[in-house]
Amino acid sequence: MRRRDALLAGLGALAAAPAAAGGPSRGSSSELVGIDLPAVGLPVVVEGRVRNYVFVTVRLMISPSADQQAVRAKEPYFRDALVKAGHRTPFTLANDWTQLDAGRISAAVMAAAPAIARRGAVRQAVVALQAPRRRTGMRRPG
Repeated sequence: MRRRDALLAGLGALAAAPAAAGGPSRGSSSELVGIDLPAVGLPVVVEGRVRNYVFVTVRLMISPSADQQAVRAKEPYFRDALVKAGHRTPFTLANDWTQLDAGRISAAVMAAAPAIARRGAVRQAVVALQAPRRRTGMRRPG
């Protein structure tokens, strides 16, 4: 019983530390909330051939005034828009087949965001992680 009390006291101290340090609290209205979209497999297409797949995780930064649960419920629509954009015009880099162009991915998600969620609900889209299917032999020759 005492071990549990000590653990709870330690967890309480950790939870209070950011507020005591002057950092933003969870209830702060100026803080952006992030929603991670599960990994989406996007193709690396070079000269009309699929050379690799890169699994991309995108974090959507939601504005404080937006309904977070409503945007979270639209997550499949964001993933669908990203897959369609990635197959329409692949986000392939010129000499590296293990990564995709993060700026173009973010721009594609932000272009689709007003149609999926209301305008201004998503402030920013950030590529959080890129994990290629194959890692070796994926540089363009020459």
